[in-house]
Amino acid sequence: MRLSAEVSSALDAGRAVVALESTILAHGLPPGRNRTVAARLEDVVRAAGAVPATIAVLRGEPVVGLTGAELDRVCDPDAGLVKLSRRDLAPAAALGRDGATTVAATAALAARAGIRVFATGGLGGVHRGAASSFDVSADLDVLAGTPVLVVCSGVKSVLDIGATLEALETRSVPVLGFGTDAFPAFYLRESPYPAPWRVDTAEQAAAVTRAHLAGGTGGLLLANPVPVGAEMPRELHDRLLADGLALLADRAVTGKDVTPVLLEHFHTASAGVSLDTNEELVVANATLAAAVAVALAG
Repeated sequence: MRLSAEVSSALDAGRAVVALESTILAHGLPPGRNRTVAARLEDVVRAAGAVPATIAVLRGEPVVGLTGAELDRVCDPDAGLVKLSRRDLAPAAALGRDGATTVAATAALAARAGIRVFATGGLGGVHRGAASSFDVSADLDVLAGTPVLVVCSGVKSVLDIGATLEALETRSVPVLGFGTDAFPAFYLRESPYPAPWRVDTAEQAAAVTRAHLAGGTGGLLLANPVPVGAEMPRELHDRLLADGLALLADRAVTGKDVTPVLLEHFHTASAGVSLDTNEELVVANATLAAAVAVALAG
């Protein structure tokens, strides 16, 4: 694994570092916009006093802290980066592949590097119909066994949020709502489910993180609602979700293809509204993660 000089120096000095994933750049946003968002994420982390560490696998080598040229490569649609979960890291390394890291892979690599705070958009979870498909994201087990705070906007509303919260409880993963008593639903500020714990400041989140990680019992989740002005209108969201689920049934889409198909439907059918929401929530999460990382370092 290769750490950038800036990330390595910051970790050695005990300064705040925030891990950022690359799947949202390579697979979640359209060309051009993805590179703009990549720069914006790193900028807000620096503005809050922390060092950004965007993570990807390049020519089989995990890289923690991408250069500008490497970010260009990750965001290039012709680069052909594959999507890497934690299970895919060894094959990608052995075969010398380029890949963008998911929440699971990014958290695992961040922990190996000694980074304790990671910002992303939404956590993977239990899919609708998982009782028969057994489709549960690797994010949950990786988070349960990886000493990292994941800052996100809850789980995507296309998933089974209630079952995901139950799965996190089973895995003893603390779930904190930031400034909210309701668990966020990615595009929406609130789901019907309560957040098990509430914190209202970065310092409180850092205190809980410090106490939890001291026990060596895996990671924890800080759920940050999408900013008020960027929330998708609920009527639009509910219509897109109903149409998207019907689309899945018509096309007989199952397994790992479900989420990409649903998200693409949201992007196209909302005329870009979902992309705007996605960008603003991940920027807000990176900003919060940086504040928590600074409080932890202090």
